[in-house]
Amino acid sequence: MFSSLTVEEWSHGLDSVASQVLQAAGVHGPPVDAFALARALDLTVAWDDNQQGRARYVRLRLRRGRPSRPTILLRADPRFERRHWAVAHEIGEHVAHRVFRLLGIDARAVSPKVREVVANQMAGRLLLPTAWFEAAAAACDWDLVALKARFATASHELIARRSLELPAPAIITIFDQGRLTWRRGNVPGRLPPLLSEEIQCWNVVHRHGRPDQTAYANGRVRGWPVHEPGWKREILRTEIAWEPAWV
Repeated sequence: MFSSLTVEEWSHGLDSVASQVLQAAGVHGPPVDAFALARALDLTVAWDDNQQGRARYVRLRLRRGRPSRPTILLRADPRFERRHWAVAHEIGEHVAHRVFRLLGIDARAVSPKVREVVANQMAGRLLLPTAWFEAAAAACDWDLVALKARFATASHELIARRSLELPAPAIITIFDQGRLTWRRGNVPGRLPPLLSEEIQCWNVVHRHGRPDQTAYANGRVRGWPVHEPGWKREILRTEIAWEPAWV
């Protein structure tokens, strides 16, 4: 059932449902407030600091004779982007059945793992709707700082990772505390080890705490600091202008 669907079909289904949800909630542009979106969908958001995860979607039993009410139980978190992501994820859980119905999939046959993947993908599309995100990225030449200002409720990391779901070929690399922690691309073939130009760009960003960019044979490397007290993160975007030699 799932293997017969292409990546394009999955993406279309997710984008279509995300657009329907945003339109029904009266959201016509970024940034997307996940809490306001939940209210518009008649979802209750309640705080529960005793739970292990950041959030969970439940149907609370009300008084006898009244229907259960869909509720998002949310654990407090100092980072507002994490709070918005957690709520958006549970909204994704709430509307996942729409994605399955649109794709002709029996929701009863879906494993919890697949449902979790759909909720994650939906959260990314609610906070960074594909059409708005792609247009904004093109308008600002993929500048991470400008995109964060435009899509304020999404984290820098989410913006960077989500960019790999768009057609522009690129590699995203994330460093935390001077250590490479994540590296993915949307080009075919195995990713190369860090290029010398990537290391050079990262060194400038890490040491001086400012964006930097440098050209290399196949395109451009850009880097941005996400520094805060006690923690240093740097995000690189390696753009690929033509088919790389490592494919």
